[in-house]
Amino acid sequence: MLPHQPVNPRLNDAAQISDFNADSASALIKPPLSELGDQIAQVMSDMPFAQLCQMRFALEDGQMVGRIDNHAGLIGNLHFKILHGGVAATLLDTIGGLTSMFEIYRRDIGTFDEQRQRVQRIATTDLRIDYLAPGRGTAFVATAEIIRMGRKGCTTRMLLVNQDGTLIAHGMASYTYRTYAKRINFCVS
Repeated sequence: MLPHQPVNPRLNDAAQISDFNADSASALIKPPLSELGDQIAQVMSDMPFAQLCQMRFALEDGQMVGRIDNHAGLIGNLHFKILHGGVAATLLDTIGGLTSMFEIYRRDIGTFDEQRQRVQRIATTDLRIDYLAPGRGTAFVATAEIIRMGRKGCTTRMLLVNQDGTLIAHGMASYTYRTYAKRINFCVS
């Protein structure tokens, strides 16, 4: 077994990953929406796998945007030098989740603490990716929009384009953020 070294030394502890803004949360004072967007984008950019792939996320003009520059480690077809489909899917899934997180704060339903709890519990429940063109390009940009938002989850539509604006992939995803009051234990005898 290889020893694990975090890509980002600031993320040595799982609590740091799940509680991205303990100071603001403990005071229960909601920061400005743009500040929250910047914070959650930075947390996603700091995730070890995002750093491994060199993915970057940011809030730009009120919309979450994911970016990745193509490099040798992301190639899925050596002959054609195109982006690996798994990298495209990961970028689309991540930007969909990040957009969902931001929308929870934007809609401002419930207390700030309840919003934080939903954001911390977001998980992908369904993901569909349609690859529309080979992943040729030097850089790729992912965006997402909310299709439906409910009490327990939401659905997003995501797009991945290259630096020329060519549509590479389109995705749809569902995310849950339901908070469970009680866990159910199943026993098999």
